[in-house]
Amino acid sequence: MNILITGGSGFIGSHLSEKLLNEGNNKLFLIDNLLTGSTKNIEHLLDSEKVLFIEHDVQDHIEIEEKIDYVFHFASAASPVAYTEHPVNTLKAGSVGTINTLGLAKKHGAEYFLASTSEVYGDPLVTPQTEEYWGNVNPNGERSMYDEAKRFAEAATATYARTYDIKTKIVRIFNTYGPRMQLNDGRVVTNLIVQALNNEDITIYGDGSQTRSFSYVEDTVAGILALMKSDKYDVFNIGNPNEMSIKELSSVILKLTDSKSNLVYKDLPNDDPKQRRPDITKAKENLNWEPKVDLETGLTFTIEWIKKELAK
Repeated sequence: MNILITGGSGFIGSHLSEKLLNEGNNKLFLIDNLLTGSTKNIEHLLDSEKVLFIEHDVQDHIEIEEKIDYVFHFASAASPVAYTEHPVNTLKAGSVGTINTLGLAKKHGAEYFLASTSEVYGDPLVTPQTEEYWGNVNPNGERSMYDEAKRFAEAATATYARTYDIKTKIVRIFNTYGPRMQLNDGRVVTNLIVQALNNEDITIYGDGSQTRSFSYVEDTVAGILALMKSDKYDVFNIGNPNEMSIKELSSVILKLTDSKSNLVYKDLPNDDPKQRRPDITKAKENLNWEPKVDLETGLTFTIEWIKKELAK
């Protein structure tokens, strides 16, 4: 197949690109504006004649002459630091960018895959979160440029599917970590690991009781591919249902890094979700997928990668 991936040089996008290139006879068109992605993530793929990298912002019109069979829309800043620094671009990537990529899928008769996020659930009032839960999002909050852009993206995808009979799939990705994350992107896993490796104070926001469910990138990509290859045109949570507090996560990282860091507590950011845990029953029953990599194993892989990056 000819597969187009926006955000193709980003964290999850690059891992997905790698898997798709290694499977079958796929040709990949990787689109990225390099705002948060990096060609370093895909440099090992660019020697292949089956990979074409296009530096382009999805908020601008996309024109591909070759027939496209499948469109993955992953382009967006996805960390609090990135979408706070680039709020308008984040808003446009999820809104205008989604319309542009849906238009491309419509033109080529391609299937369409939207990378949504657990952030559409906001600060949830129910746990675990099922796909039927509509969320608790502040539309005017400091994170709304990301939350609401993704909610709009889902609405646009559903509307194009109903109006133009496009085959669409939506995955709500829960906190994913692993190699190729940006070390300064403000996500909790990278923050804590970098601080621990440098024996700096470990920053805990609030009292550390807020919870997250962490999925290793290999598991997340396996879930994405399971949905891609299925005959299900629907919305699925993809994440790890093992919930833990941020304070518990910091303890695990301190142990794995043998760090001498101390915990320092700071004010919790506005609209920071207190709890996050996916119900993956739907994915298990329909996609025969569930995560396989336990937290300590995934963190060990991630720590080793970060060590090498810091050494550079």
